[in-house]
Amino acid sequence: MTEADVSTAPVVLWSTPDEARSGKPLLVLLHGYGANEQDLLSLADLLPGDFAVASVRAPIAMGPGFTWFPLTDSADYSLDAVKTAAGFVLDWLDGVKGNHSSVTLLGFSMGMAMATTLLRQRPADFAAVVGLSGFVVNAGADPSFHDDELDGNVPLFWGRDQQDPVITQDKIEYTMGWVRNHVKLTKVLYTGMWHGINQQEIGHVSEFLTHEVLKK
Repeated sequence: MTEADVSTAPVVLWSTPDEARSGKPLLVLLHGYGANEQDLLSLADLLPGDFAVASVRAPIAMGPGFTWFPLTDSADYSLDAVKTAAGFVLDWLDGVKGNHSSVTLLGFSMGMAMATTLLRQRPADFAAVVGLSGFVVNAGADPSFHDDELDGNVPLFWGRDQQDPVITQDKIEYTMGWVRNHVKLTKVLYTGMWHGINQQEIGHVSEFLTHEVLKK
């Protein structure tokens, strides 16, 4: 990733016009590998209307879409690339979060890796995290990941299909260990969803957001 990749503010699509967002809790959508900011925005109509929903485009062009960082099994992958992408989102969030009562993250696939990275770098900044068919990156002992400050109080929803053909078993095992030790976990398994999102899962996410964010 070059400096040019992250020197500008991200492209963001909002579910509502500017005048309708102020004071509402913010829900940030983070898409998966090779997708774009339009990919998840349709979820806004299926989730509680109390949120201002923002869908963020990843910074690196990848085929017809974009990616947050290179695939973890590629030669180009590095934890520094993950951290650079996180900084790209955090800089944007710093400019908008003051308009909102709280910030919640929702990431699909690689977007879950991004959402949990943001939480790990800013443990006090987020009301909740939703991870769909995704994973948590192995950050080793990197000091910018403040896992020791996560005391199990941040609610995290993790939905997946055990037959997901995309997220490899090593990622699942690392993620399982991490979520059990650091967040207030709601974990739901689905059948026949593969590497995707289904209507039942979105219903569960709506319930989670209502209970863990809106009613707090």
